[in-house]
Amino acid sequence: MEHIQIETDLKSSLESIFTEKSPTLFSKDTPYVAGVRKQAFDKFAQLGFPTARQERWRGTDLSKSLAPDYEFIMEAPGENVDIEKIFQCEVPHFETFLVAQLNGWYVYRNSPLTVLPSGVVIGSLAKAFEQYPDLIKQHYGKYTEQSAEGLIALNTAFAQDGIFIYVPDNVTVPDVIQMVNIVDFDRNLMLQARNLVIVGKNSHLRLVQCDDSINHKVTFINSVSEVFLDKDSSLDHYKLQNKDEHSTLINSLYFYQESGSSLSSNAISLNGGIIRNNTTVKLAGEHSSANIYGVYLMDRNQHIDNQVFIDHMVPNCQSSEMFKGILDDHASGVFNGHVMVRKDAQHTNAYQSNKNILLTDKATVDTKPFLEIYADDVKCSHGATVGQLDGDAMFYIRSRGISEANAQILLMYAFAAEVVNKISIPELRQRIDDMVKKRLRGELSYCDQCVLHCSTQEKKVSFEIDVTKI
Repeated sequence: MEHIQIETDLKSSLESIFTEKSPTLFSKDTPYVAGVRKQAFDKFAQLGFPTARQERWRGTDLSKSLAPDYEFIMEAPGENVDIEKIFQCEVPHFETFLVAQLNGWYVYRNSPLTVLPSGVVIGSLAKAFEQYPDLIKQHYGKYTEQSAEGLIALNTAFAQDGIFIYVPDNVTVPDVIQMVNIVDFDRNLMLQARNLVIVGKNSHLRLVQCDDSINHKVTFINSVSEVFLDKDSSLDHYKLQNKDEHSTLINSLYFYQESGSSLSSNAISLNGGIIRNNTTVKLAGEHSSANIYGVYLMDRNQHIDNQVFIDHMVPNCQSSEMFKGILDDHASGVFNGHVMVRKDAQHTNAYQSNKNILLTDKATVDTKPFLEIYADDVKCSHGATVGQLDGDAMFYIRSRGISEANAQILLMYAFAAEVVNKISIPELRQRIDDMVKKRLRGELSYCDQCVLHCSTQEKKVSFEIDVTKI
């Protein structure tokens, strides 16, 4: 595989690579993709990398993440990669249609694009550039084009591959599609992963995105996904983030919804050095709805930043946000929830909530839910809380003979479970529930006799108590 070294002066190095190597690196681009790529490069050259001086980035400093020398992998890993030897899903009895990226490239056994009997197309975005130019021209780059983020422009300029999913009209995809982004490289790596998902009229899709690392080298992952939901379609979407301490993960999701469409998206962030989730939802058709959830459990020096923008463009739409976080040690968090209700978007219902528990006086969170409303016939509310574990609840539980450590675990679990219970896939909900329990028991709080019995642990601890009666 060909590698390109990116020097410490990252922006200049990237500009040189694009200018000198574009004819070779992007030789298979269609004229449309080439035009989108060039326009994005010009925007990145103008905007550069975000800094903490910018309003949207005040709470997240990327200077340390951008300091190391990185490499790009500019060639696909080949057709002989056995992804099952590299990645094994930890969700028992969870049958999915698995599609995977290895170091930013789609890997496959038989064909870069799989066409199911129902007409569903799943596979390599690079190959879709060639085989489905009309779909690409209709959707690729359309939902990010108004972004003023330098990282979005960088991704569009340098993205070479990713996952492409097309669901035609009137199709319910029976299997859960599981998209896995795997990093397995022995040097510092920068990835520009790009995904495009198109769900046709009256069609339904369940999608799970996972980020996984085989080694613990420094990685900078700049991932962008565009999702189009046509009339009366629905998407049940989950994002599982369980990365290592040396990773920086910038995950940008753009959802565009037509009339009657329904979206549910849930981000579960359990580990990572720096994680930033940018979620943009445009409700462009009447009677569309979006429910955006998130739970984050951070400790040590980890940092999480959730940015959510929901744009009510037309009347009679509904949106809901609920994010919950538990932060320990020196961990830090940011939540910025922005709901815009445009002038003609009457009869809008919009709700947003962010609640946080800080377990130490060193942990911090900066929360800013706000509404921007230009219509007068709406129902909108927002709220945020930052505090410690409830003292009265602690006293009540301990009065039942439970230790302080176990009481803390129970309260933290009950706090996070409200978001986990929004997962509609039973097998996935049980596994995420177990992962949250283990995270709380093993890293955020420790106890020799934990009352939370994970269904997948080899040896369960005996502690006779009926939790449901507390």
